[in-house]
Amino acid sequence: MSGTSLDGIDAALVNLNGDHVELIAFEYLPFSTEIQRKLQHLSAPNAKISLSDYGEMDTRLGHLFASAVKNLLRKKNIPAATIVAIGSHGQTVYHAPSGRFPFSLQIGDPNCIAEQTGITTVADFRRRDLAAGGQGAPLVPAFHDAVFRCSSETRCIVNIGGIANVTILPANKNAPVIGFDTGTGNVLLNQWMQRHLNCAYDANGAWANTGNVDFALIELLKQEPYFHALPPKSTGVDYFSLAWLEAQCELKNYAPEDVQASLCYLTAITICDAIEKFAPETARILVCGGGVHNPYLMALLAEHSFCSVQSTADFDLHPDHVEAIAFAWLAKQTMNQKSGNLQAVTGANHSVILGGIYNSKCNSG
Repeated sequence: MSGTSLDGIDAALVNLNGDHVELIAFEYLPFSTEIQRKLQHLSAPNAKISLSDYGEMDTRLGHLFASAVKNLLRKKNIPAATIVAIGSHGQTVYHAPSGRFPFSLQIGDPNCIAEQTGITTVADFRRRDLAAGGQGAPLVPAFHDAVFRCSSETRCIVNIGGIANVTILPANKNAPVIGFDTGTGNVLLNQWMQRHLNCAYDANGAWANTGNVDFALIELLKQEPYFHALPPKSTGVDYFSLAWLEAQCELKNYAPEDVQASLCYLTAITICDAIEKFAPETARILVCGGGVHNPYLMALLAEHSFCSVQSTADFDLHPDHVEAIAFAWLAKQTMNQKSGNLQAVTGANHSVILGGIYNSKCNSG
């Protein structure tokens, strides 16, 4: 899994016998500064890129994903032959589900992964859902439903990566799961931090904590139509970017640390507003993704939520591991010829088997 925070690769080795989810090992491979900046450029709205740049990064990421898998197996001394499949989400560089010709682009060539690891690889998860009339996102709610749903309480799973998304898991087993992107997560925080302090992210929300939330700025930013659109809906870092932020207001009129504090508040309040609007019966919010490591952001969530806010770690899944494990689970669905999307989440016309299968070897006649 390589998410919208553009920080690196998460590789999870997972045992999915039956309905059981067991994490055996986990490997994190951070992107170099060069890779990160090139991905930011590829993902930037209206960026001028060449097909050569695009193609080279597709192959290069395929090599990196394969390396992450091989490193993980080597450290655990596990033969590749014992692995059923790799589920590779790829790196999203553009997500446009609402245009005349909807599309979503993930790079990280699965041919390279299958060839270099010798393991069958499942990839390109989003486009079949798009072809069926869906948003192609979010896809992880099906996994959340399988592992976090509880008959005694309604729960919301909140993933805060570059983009934030929420999964609503009703206590009533007959009620449909709802899931959607709430909007910006860490992406604006990270980009603003990089611009002003030349750091990849605001560790522990320390810089944001030195600023003051500008509530007039918050009200201005909350006018963004996406925040008020009804689900199904999804978005990406190609939309919520510094270019978006600069189009909303004159940033020179604000102290940089106040903007950082306000962006952190914007992430928290749009998540809480979405939950209050679409799941007012929620008893518990479980948070995963990089945002869980930002105490300032987590405090804002707790302050503005009407129910308890916890890490998924309290329910036996480390918040850094959830997304990677989810794509192992989705790969199993594909290998078993089972659907992986939820119609009520993505808006697809019907359930579909997600992704393409890239076999580890070809059987010659």
